[in-house]
Amino acid sequence: MLSKIIQFSIKNKLIILLGVLALILGGVYSISKLPIDAVPDITNNQVLIITSVPSAGAPDVEQLITVPIEQATRNIPGMIEQRSFSRFGLSLVTLVFKDDMDIYWARQQVSERLITVKSQMPEGMGIPELGPLTTGLGEIYQYVLRTKKGYEGKYSLMELRTMQDWIVRKQLLGTPGVADVSSFGGAVKQFEVSVNPELLKQYDLSVNDIYTALNDNNQNAGGAYIEHGPNVLFIRTEGMVDSLNQIGSIPVKTLSNGIPLLIREIAEIRLGEATKFGATTFNADGEVAGAVVMMLKGENSKQVIADIKTKIATIQETMPEGVVIEPFLDRTKMVDNAIGTVSKNLLEGALIVIFILILFLGNLRAGLVVASVIPLAMLFAFILMHLFGVSGNLMSLGALDFGLLVDGAVIIVEAVLHQLYHSSKKGQHNQLDKTEMNTIVGQVSNKMMGAAAFGQIIILIVYLPILSLTGIEGKMFKPMAQTVSFALIGAFLLSITYVPMMSAWVLNRNRVQKETITDKFMRNLENFYEPLLMKALKLPKQIVGLTIFLFIGSIILLTTLGGEFIPKLEEGDFAVETRVLSGGSINTTLDATQKASKLLIDRFPEIEKIVTKIGAGEIPTDPMTMDASDLMIILKDKKDWVSANTFDELADTMGKVMSQVPGITSGFQYPVQMRFNELMTGSRQDVSCKIFGENLDSLTKYAALMGNIINEVEGAKDLYTETVTGISQVVVKFNRSAIARYGANIKEVNQVIQSAYAGGIAGKVFEGDRRFDLVVRLNTAQKKDWQQIKNLMVTVGNGKQVPLYELAEVKIEEGPYQIQREDAARRIVVGFNVRGKDVKTVVTEVQEKVKKSIQFPPGYYVVYGGQFENLEHAVSRLQIAVPLALLLILVMLFFAFKNIKHCLLIFSAIPFSAIGGVLALWIRDMPFSISAGVGFIALFGVAVLNGIVLLTEMNKLAMEPNRTIADIIATATKTRLRPILITAAVASLGFIPMAISSGAGAEVQKPLATVVIGGLLSATLLTLFVLPIFYQLFEKKRLGQSIIAIILCMIGLNATSLQAQQLTVKRPLAKVIEQAKLVSPTLKTTLAQQAYYDVLTKSSFDPAKLSLRGELGNVNSSLNDSKYAAEQVFDLPQVYQAQKKLYQSIRQGYDYQIVLDQKYIQHAVEQLYIQLQFQVARGGLLSQLDTIYVKQLAAVDARYKAGQDNGLEQINMQNWVSMHQQLMIKHQNEQHGLQKQFAILLQDSAMILPEEILNFEPKLMDTSVDAAHPLNLFWKQKLQSAIAETNIAKSKVLPQVALGYTNQSFRMTPNDQNRYNSVNLGLNVPLFRSGLKQKVKASQANETVIAQEKEKASIDLEMEIQKAWNHYQQSVDLYQHFQKNLLPNANKIAMIANVSFKEGQISYIEWSNSMTQVQSIKMQALETLELFNLNQSTLNYLLSK
Repeated sequence: MLSKIIQFSIKNKLIILLGVLALILGGVYSISKLPIDAVPDITNNQVLIITSVPSAGAPDVEQLITVPIEQATRNIPGMIEQRSFSRFGLSLVTLVFKDDMDIYWARQQVSERLITVKSQMPEGMGIPELGPLTTGLGEIYQYVLRTKKGYEGKYSLMELRTMQDWIVRKQLLGTPGVADVSSFGGAVKQFEVSVNPELLKQYDLSVNDIYTALNDNNQNAGGAYIEHGPNVLFIRTEGMVDSLNQIGSIPVKTLSNGIPLLIREIAEIRLGEATKFGATTFNADGEVAGAVVMMLKGENSKQVIADIKTKIATIQETMPEGVVIEPFLDRTKMVDNAIGTVSKNLLEGALIVIFILILFLGNLRAGLVVASVIPLAMLFAFILMHLFGVSGNLMSLGALDFGLLVDGAVIIVEAVLHQLYHSSKKGQHNQLDKTEMNTIVGQVSNKMMGAAAFGQIIILIVYLPILSLTGIEGKMFKPMAQTVSFALIGAFLLSITYVPMMSAWVLNRNRVQKETITDKFMRNLENFYEPLLMKALKLPKQIVGLTIFLFIGSIILLTTLGGEFIPKLEEGDFAVETRVLSGGSINTTLDATQKASKLLIDRFPEIEKIVTKIGAGEIPTDPMTMDASDLMIILKDKKDWVSANTFDELADTMGKVMSQVPGITSGFQYPVQMRFNELMTGSRQDVSCKIFGENLDSLTKYAALMGNIINEVEGAKDLYTETVTGISQVVVKFNRSAIARYGANIKEVNQVIQSAYAGGIAGKVFEGDRRFDLVVRLNTAQKKDWQQIKNLMVTVGNGKQVPLYELAEVKIEEGPYQIQREDAARRIVVGFNVRGKDVKTVVTEVQEKVKKSIQFPPGYYVVYGGQFENLEHAVSRLQIAVPLALLLILVMLFFAFKNIKHCLLIFSAIPFSAIGGVLALWIRDMPFSISAGVGFIALFGVAVLNGIVLLTEMNKLAMEPNRTIADIIATATKTRLRPILITAAVASLGFIPMAISSGAGAEVQKPLATVVIGGLLSATLLTLFVLPIFYQLFEKKRLGQSIIAIILCMIGLNATSLQAQQLTVKRPLAKVIEQAKLVSPTLKTTLAQQAYYDVLTKSSFDPAKLSLRGELGNVNSSLNDSKYAAEQVFDLPQVYQAQKKLYQSIRQGYDYQIVLDQKYIQHAVEQLYIQLQFQVARGGLLSQLDTIYVKQLAAVDARYKAGQDNGLEQINMQNWVSMHQQLMIKHQNEQHGLQKQFAILLQDSAMILPEEILNFEPKLMDTSVDAAHPLNLFWKQKLQSAIAETNIAKSKVLPQVALGYTNQSFRMTPNDQNRYNSVNLGLNVPLFRSGLKQKVKASQANETVIAQEKEKASIDLEMEIQKAWNHYQQSVDLYQHFQKNLLPNANKIAMIANVSFKEGQISYIEWSNSMTQVQSIKMQALETLELFNLNQSTLNYLLSK
């Protein structure tokens, strides 16, 4: 198939050229339509539910809004996470769905469930609404409205905000791709009725009266129509107010003199502003209005931003003079910086590749032919990217290595050049005609295309596991794998069409060529390389040993590098999370941030502008409180910096300057990264430590402890501890007796308070198509003093008015500030950023210190989220992707070579490449990241290419007659040295610009490029020396199987090297049991229950509540008498004593339960420990046998070389050794599985090995069970508890004692003030005892049930003991038989068989039968020993010894 395509391309050059022209046109068109962004959108599928309740506190919001929404949406199919945020005035519930879930379907499901929630919510608690359909990359354009210089003070904040809401926002919402526009800052215009409470009191009015009057006198209506001749006249009323004067003219009531009392007579009518929960400032110049434009999910950000800019320019022309719309955070900057970095790296990489091609090929035409594949393959990739919807961004374009694209072309063109100018068949006619040229190119292309195509297919296949990645890393790296695959497919198609055609058309047909500089260079290089190779071939053991040593050292080194998820992308600007003291007002935050902004602008010339966003915007997708703000620091280009060289240095310096402002804390991040963190994990910081629990005070305590620990860890910066409690609040506690006495109700009182302070909306006021709220609230002077709340007048049942202090107690208390929940559980967040160290190292240190310092009670635990959680998930997926990639490579190699030895020879390049990749990361002080992990996957595919080229040549030479192994190696390495060096050079050096780049986005590319460069350098070096050594050993059949085992071992190590480091430690059984008891959840639960009953025992004496009564009335005369009485009822002492005995009995039962739990844990650990001991002993036996088998293989090889064997025994022996080594690998997997079980049981990442060995120590055991057995004691105590319950039931039949005291007056005259005392004693006798007696009978029946269960448990225990004893005795007898008879005989058989086989006295069949018997006996003896120890452990457990 490939041959026909190549021949067609050479013969039909015009058709191929037309195809290339079509490719160019299609590629250019696709580039113009390709979505461009900085990075892939990694935000998961989210639906945001926002409920605004301006007058509700955090506990009420959680209880009445957040929890019902959580419960209603909990079972939506496809939902994987649920987070919520409740604070004063706001509920925010985030639902995260699977990535493959249709987001519109998910929003529909949520909307349907919200209908039910709305019907269950109390009136006035807000309406749940869905947030805009956007993502973490959705905030693409942010701007402010401010006045130009010279116009300061001309426009108020209210006017700026009105322009934003009704001019700018209204027009931007019509822009294609815009999901919503969230206004921020300024002052929202309202028509305000500012009421004076003193005048309300004077005229006997309440706030509700004002509200009702405004609502009733601000309405329009219609009266249908009337017929007027042939026409109709429609009827409508105009009762809506449209000015302050009309509002003031609304009557409230008619006074007693008949004069109406108007609104303006009791209140000030003015333009007001809504209660502010947020603000925006520009530089240090004060407040402005602004907004965030959010892009619809899935849109092309490049196109949407361009449309927004066009629309903004149009809107600017319509703005009043002196008002400017100034963008401050435009994603175009970030996109341009990232794409600029990618373009620069790709261009520089292409130039390097072209230079290397021309240099090594020594032919300008050939170099340009190969180099032209680069742009054509890229155009092909752009076409497929457009078709498959892959955007052009840092990840999709940033990992392209032009060296990979030209590999196939290099192999073909270099072979053509070799055939034309270096072949020995020159001389008869040196000038070729077109036909001869076509023939030579066709023949060479056909011959070399197999290896070239196969190499490109392997690179394609190795990227398949990357496509299987899910989660954040999948979204980040899938576009890269897709783009590389598209480009490789294009390069492959060009290699079989365009390259042969151009080679036949463009290359010089004159076979006599002058020796070029490249030829001289390559000849000198070959002369230098050949002696070194010959020396290496004479030292095979030393070279192989050194290679293995380097590989093992690199694996150990990898575990010390640390780890991070993905390096931070330098976006070009800072988002500084700034906070003042918890509970601070907007004015406090404004003052602090303005001071900080002025300090920063004065100190740092790098700053272009600073925009501060305080609190929440109109659409609170970012629910900041009023004491929190984001300083968006817009920076100039990095080349203009003078205060620092890197973003980390600049952040540290700016942080020190900001710390000069008292009471302010700051955390530096990048805007998009901060938004990603918040949307993905619910926290803005790089690492969020989420402590789960129920009690807010406890959560606050543990968060403070954790914060202190984190402060001590190097690399943890910008600590943030969430504030959930301790915020001062004005609390109105109603006196229900007073409410009832005055005939009021709490709903009306709440409405008065809400209207007075939050502002009750009494309607709308329209100005054209603009609409503004008409609100009622107290005047500013009254609102400044919280004590005035007490004087609010409330209308009660009889129409009178009373001040609020008559109905409720008003005071300041500390209360909850905000409450966060995740998956229906409360949590508190302690977050921090990481600078100067890698994430994994910092979090590991934090985990160790927290584990030592903080003991969480039951129900409380900590989860480490953010970048660390992402890293853990990604590494677990790489543990699947990397072995899968290696397996695919091995399978493809086997299909190509049909020889496992040759496959492993080529495969050895993979561990060779891993050496250089790890060393390169270490030299550049880079931690292991997901970028580096993907670099290793890509590296493994590229690393095998040179091995394929070299081994293909060796196999071709081996088919020629009279070729020795040394001759094959020398000829093949000399012939293929040039293409090997070209392949390695273009693939590795093409990444150099990416590896040393300092532009935006280079942080993500550097680890990947570093791994590929370092890995290819080591792989090429070792391929040129170690691969020939392996080939020599294989072909000479010396220690072939051992070498295979070595390579398999290296491959196994390589496949697991990317996993988290797990130390292997030896521990004695006693220590392991002790550790298991310490971490056992079962034991912890039992101890907690025991502690519960310890406390409950102290509450045994719990008499009824003291009864207090008072009476007032006419008793003895017409004068009022009063009577006060107190009465206390007590149970008889027997009741309290019985209750105490019950609690003590249950508590005692838990003592025995703890003993049983400890015994069970000890038994479980012993059983697992014995199994692990068996695996270790089994491994020792297998290794011992392997040594014997390898020696026998050497003896067979010697007989074969001496001509004493026809080769059959040698083949059989090789198969025997191979099968045994497979058995060893299976054993290692089984042992590793047991170690993992131990790691889970002990909650320890270390891999446990037993310190003791399996032994045979039979003991005499007393199998009788006495009453002191823990199980018998447990059931005995349980029976005692049942008896105690019966005693309590009996005691309830006893009467109660009532003691009372009375003080009373009997007045006959007004002056009679005498009072009379009395004491009473009584009994409360239960007359209706039938129910109580039935409870006694039920308790007695329960006693019988437990007694029978106790007897059954005792019988079951005896039967289990007898059964275990029988098994134990059988295993003792069996192993003693092995010791006395079978094992000595097996040793004799092995010794005789090995000596006889070595000397040729017996055949292979006799030897293998003998060794099979020996191996079976020894393995069965080990299994019997394991069974003995397991039975002994079980018997000890049942006997509780």
